[in-house]
Amino acid sequence: MAMKIRLARGGSKKRPFYRVVAADSRMPRDGRFIEKLGTYNPLLPKDSEERVKLNMERVQYWLDQGAKPSDRVARFLEAAGTLEKSERNNPQKAEPGQKAKDRAEEKAAKAAEATEAAEAPAEEEAAAEE
Repeated sequence: MAMKIRLARGGSKKRPFYRVVAADSRMPRDGRFIEKLGTYNPLLPKDSEERVKLNMERVQYWLDQGAKPSDRVARFLEAAGTLEKSERNNPQKAEPGQKAKDRAEEKAAKAAEATEAAEAPAEEEAAAEE
């Protein structure tokens, strides 16, 4: 049986609340799970202790049994110091499109022209004073 440590969503519409659960990977996201390991409330401030609560003994037990954490749960475990930080893949989708790149180049060129125009009179005044 392939085990996962993942989030199961609860809460009402637009008010998410998640349980961190150990579940068979073939079960639905909010469906049957084997054990509740903690909670995650994304509506709380990031520095709140209540935002992420985990029973670390049980999490470590399931990791030792071969359970694989989901990406979000892996981040929680890295923050808690249970897992070592892993290199994440930043896909090409995250890069801006060609038009956005062109606009950024034009903006940089205009900014460079403006600084050159502002520096030119200052240089002439410095030369005139000497």
